[in-house]
Amino acid sequence: MIKLLKIISLSVIAVVVFGLALCSKVSFLLLITLSNEGTKTLPDEMRPVALLCIGCVLIISSVFLFLKSFWKACYKTSKLPKKSTIALVLFFEFLVAMGAAILTIVAMPHLDIVTNVTILNSVAVLSALLQVITQCTAKQTNRYLVPSITAFLLILLGYVLFLVLYIMKDPTDIKTIIWVGLAVGGSFLMSFNWWENYFRLISEKTKSIFLKALCRDVKTCQNMLQILSSMLRIAVTAGVLGAYVPLDKMDWNIVTSIPSRETKIIAIIIGVQLISSALCHWFSVVACKMHALRRCFILPLYLASLAVMVLFVVPVIVYYQDYRTNLNGTTISFTGYCNEVVDGRNQSLNGSVFPGLVLDVTHTLCFLDMSKITDIGFLTGSAVSWWLGLVLATLHLWYLNVSRIQRTQDLFVRRVFEGAFIEQSLLLNTRFDIQTKNRRKESSNTAMLYLCGTMWHETYAEMMNIIISIFRLDKYRPKIDRKFNDVTFETHIYFDDAFKHVKGSRGNHLNSYAEDLVKILTEVYGIFTNIDDKFFKHNKQVPMQKIIRTPYGGRLVVTMPHGNVIIVHFKDKDLIRHKKRWSQVMYLYYLLGWKLMTKYYARLKKGEDKAELTAELQREKQNTYILALDGDTDFQPHALMLLIDRLKMYPRVGAVCGRIHPTGSGPAVWFQKFEYAVSHWLQKTAEHVIGCVLCSPGCFSLFRAAALMDDNVMKKYATKSTEASHYIQYDQGEDRWLCTLLLKQGWRVEYNAAADAYTNAPEDFKELYNQRRRWGPSTLANVVDLLGSTSIISKRNPSMSKLFMFYQLFAITSAILAPATICLLIAGSLTFVIDIDSNVALVLAVIPPIIYLALCFKLKSDTQITIAGVMSIIYAFLMLVVSMSIIGSMVEDKTILTPSSIFVIGMATIYVITAIMHPQEIQLVFHGFLYILCIPSAYLLLTIYSMANMNNVSWGTRESKPTSGAATPDPVAMQTKTQRAKSTFQRYFSWCKCCKKSDQLPVNQEVLITESQQPELQPQNTIVGDERIPEEQTQAEPLFDSPIQCFVTQLQDMSTDMQLEEDSLDKEEEEFFIELQKKYLEPLQDDKERQKTMSNDLRELRNKINFAFFIMNALWLVATFTMQLFGASFSIVLPKVDFDLETTGEDVIIDPIAFMFILGFALSVVIQFLTMFYHRIYTLIHYVAFLDTEPNEKKPEPLYLEGKKAKPQSSDSVSDTSADSVSDSVSDSEVGSEFEESEDEFFDESGNGTMV
Repeated sequence: MIKLLKIISLSVIAVVVFGLALCSKVSFLLLITLSNEGTKTLPDEMRPVALLCIGCVLIISSVFLFLKSFWKACYKTSKLPKKSTIALVLFFEFLVAMGAAILTIVAMPHLDIVTNVTILNSVAVLSALLQVITQCTAKQTNRYLVPSITAFLLILLGYVLFLVLYIMKDPTDIKTIIWVGLAVGGSFLMSFNWWENYFRLISEKTKSIFLKALCRDVKTCQNMLQILSSMLRIAVTAGVLGAYVPLDKMDWNIVTSIPSRETKIIAIIIGVQLISSALCHWFSVVACKMHALRRCFILPLYLASLAVMVLFVVPVIVYYQDYRTNLNGTTISFTGYCNEVVDGRNQSLNGSVFPGLVLDVTHTLCFLDMSKITDIGFLTGSAVSWWLGLVLATLHLWYLNVSRIQRTQDLFVRRVFEGAFIEQSLLLNTRFDIQTKNRRKESSNTAMLYLCGTMWHETYAEMMNIIISIFRLDKYRPKIDRKFNDVTFETHIYFDDAFKHVKGSRGNHLNSYAEDLVKILTEVYGIFTNIDDKFFKHNKQVPMQKIIRTPYGGRLVVTMPHGNVIIVHFKDKDLIRHKKRWSQVMYLYYLLGWKLMTKYYARLKKGEDKAELTAELQREKQNTYILALDGDTDFQPHALMLLIDRLKMYPRVGAVCGRIHPTGSGPAVWFQKFEYAVSHWLQKTAEHVIGCVLCSPGCFSLFRAAALMDDNVMKKYATKSTEASHYIQYDQGEDRWLCTLLLKQGWRVEYNAAADAYTNAPEDFKELYNQRRRWGPSTLANVVDLLGSTSIISKRNPSMSKLFMFYQLFAITSAILAPATICLLIAGSLTFVIDIDSNVALVLAVIPPIIYLALCFKLKSDTQITIAGVMSIIYAFLMLVVSMSIIGSMVEDKTILTPSSIFVIGMATIYVITAIMHPQEIQLVFHGFLYILCIPSAYLLLTIYSMANMNNVSWGTRESKPTSGAATPDPVAMQTKTQRAKSTFQRYFSWCKCCKKSDQLPVNQEVLITESQQPELQPQNTIVGDERIPEEQTQAEPLFDSPIQCFVTQLQDMSTDMQLEEDSLDKEEEEFFIELQKKYLEPLQDDKERQKTMSNDLRELRNKINFAFFIMNALWLVATFTMQLFGASFSIVLPKVDFDLETTGEDVIIDPIAFMFILGFALSVVIQFLTMFYHRIYTLIHYVAFLDTEPNEKKPEPLYLEGKKAKPQSSDSVSDTSADSVSDSVSDSEVGSEFEESEDEFFDESGNGTMV
């Protein structure tokens, strides 16, 4: 199915590019033909109309370029270029505009159709010459020197044959000589159009400071230069057209009095030309992005010129032969045929247009004597020479380095296409050497990827998901016997609160959750090691792994079967700050601060050049990525590669997220499935297309190191919450806040719909409400923060315009007014069902939410959720009645043309079409019915609950009672900051000295006496050496009689299938963690007074925000109530019509405020719907490009022989359930990555040649 999708997509693109290029060229040449003297389809006096259309073809692309550049100059960058740069660029643009106008408007109408088809290929003459110069300047690119020289000579030969053919026909015909000279001169001037393609490369190799500065200025001031150049080209084209018409004794007045028949002919031809040219350019870009440069771009454009020749010449020959056949043996020459039939015919006003056009095309050939072999030879020779010249001048395109989803500005030199020269402009406009801002050098670098997962209380099955995903990636991109150099990766898992205290043990032990993780690593390792064996006859032994003591707890280093590493960081909350955000801060500073930066500081101290080191560091920062994962995320390797593509290709993208699929069972999960789908289908795609994604979920998002290390990102993210608002914005939705910091610094955040990831969703109503209790206020706080910085962000971030910020303002306003809107919806349903007054219904609808709001301020959280659950069931039944009532009203009134009916039907249609556009997820539409029933619960009760409990900043999910053996609240938390720091490090150093054997106690070893073991309160953090212990104190020492003294011996005894060898941390790395803990990650003190103050501040903040929040909803309801009370005065009255569009005699009364709100909401949904289409197209482009470039992996041999039962596995550590799940996951991975190697494109093993 995947291969079929690839074949169909590429075939369609190839055919479309070919067909559109054919339509564009045929329609343009028809306009040229109609402007020729002596044509009958369009009389001679109407030639100005055809010439005007040709002028439109020349300038339309300049108009588009002007509008696009003006928009970018206004909303993005508008740097003014130097005067010398303006002068040079406008000089070349003047030559190009003059050449194009002279060639197409003045010269070509006087030439034959064969010459007109092929002379357009001669515009490659200067490009071929500049290729020679460029390759001589840059000696390393001289592999195409001979083809370029040959192309230049062939085009010159074509000019010579063309001149000989026309001039020698009648040397005394001055007019013909002028037309021929203008044609040659115009085509040569037009060939200056692509000077930038080679000027860039020449300036890079030259020693001239002026040329380098000029090239730099052209790049940085592109928008302003294109605004000026497009205006100049429009003016020059208009000037040539305006001057030529009167000079050729034609009258412009005819333009205002064109007969209807000619109007239709001209309109169809010009319409086809303009539309096909624009679409051909767009589909050509698509073909390149899909990595189908040869099959879908170069080859169709080459063949288009030949096909145009066939389309014009074959009908001429057929009509001529048919006429000769009808003469019953009488012979007639081509010249006689022209005199009798072509020129002697009368204009037909009612006949078919096609025969007339064929004869008009024949008329252009009548000047030549087609019966003479010399004329045919010269004509054919010039045509073939020009076509071969174009082919050889663009021969380098067959070997171009093109990455999948290559940026358009990196594919083409100019942003504009030339409608009159569609094939030539597309081929010659493609970069001679696709390389901007050292992109080739960057793309060839191997990306460094860090997978960073955070864990806490994940279940066994949830942890199994992420570990299987990581081992799949190890097999997909092996480090041993590496075949791909595009990415290398390392996995880091940060396990929060991983330790428990065990009585009689010198050190802490891992808790049951951490033990489960070690068991899973052993289990999955064994399965992936033996996955290729047919019957699991001989399970391979898991090699020795490492376990390390660290200042923050412990570290387990596991080398996977294919050489990549998983490092599990077990965190002790008494040694280092715990919770998810601080785990993220820990790995950001460790991976980016220590692993990335330290080596450059060391090289700088050795005396290496600072400028070179800075440049190298910047490249590595750009090419280092961090994949944020949750402890239960399940993903396929190709999903990760799709995310990497976005960061590799677009340097200003700081983060990109994938499509998150919630997993689980039950009504709560079904609701979330549809909610996630709508959020990704519409909301995230709209943000991606018209602005930036505001939240990249922490369960599966890829971040660029350079973005995270930017000013006010990583350092600000490590800020400790000191105010009430910080707890809401910083800690309740850390992923959204990190994206807010990136957006403020000007980085772009994107969404890739083809990168699927799966994460467990809350299955319990209570857990769902607690999760959204965190998300709701955090979302509100971050969006308000962005809206408050609109002016700064719109200037700093090119992707976030003020229009996009206005869109977000409307979205957040809609979210704030959601409770009132739901009340109005319920009131409307009560009015319809019970048939009561609308104001009474509104009062009845508002009473239950008000009561629930009051209860939320008085009752405990669990009681609030219980009440919400009961009310949700009642509201669900009411929503069912509402849905049926709307359908019933449409049936009863026999109309769907009421505002409510139109809105409901429109929304349903949009959702259904959107689901169809996502065929793999179309089944989620059925969950939409449950989603509709849950609307009051999700947008009314849940909103009230989250706002009323805003002061509750606990996590709310995965919370469980302490595991067996967990320590009681630690008295260390009551120590002062100085005592706490001292105790922490003393405990660590003492821990490092604990023995592996419980029955050995070294002499003179310092012993840490923990507070929980002291019989009475003593001076804190005191370590007493054995040598100085008085006899009475010695008797008070704790008895370490546990058979396992610390987590090291615990894991070594527990892991029978995976042997663990204790290793030590480097001294420098150990010092780094100690310093990191002191500066950012010191455990927070349990300050009761501060907690009480912060609790009061949070409660006060909640009250202020709730007052503003619910006052806005109250004002909205009061305004609606007032409008209904005085409905006759303020309402909009429209007549009700039935299905036959006839009035029923009744009126529809519309509240103007509600109508404007619904209209705004509908407009936002329509915007999301349109952007969804745009995003789906580019997602398909990316996915097909990936399918066409990712190398094929061999399927593993079957685990069983047909008709024979496999023998049972010998390893007791592998459970049947886990083995099945792992096998299924592996097979899914390999099915998803079975992509056929491209037979058409060139690429090296790293995937960087023609593919990344």
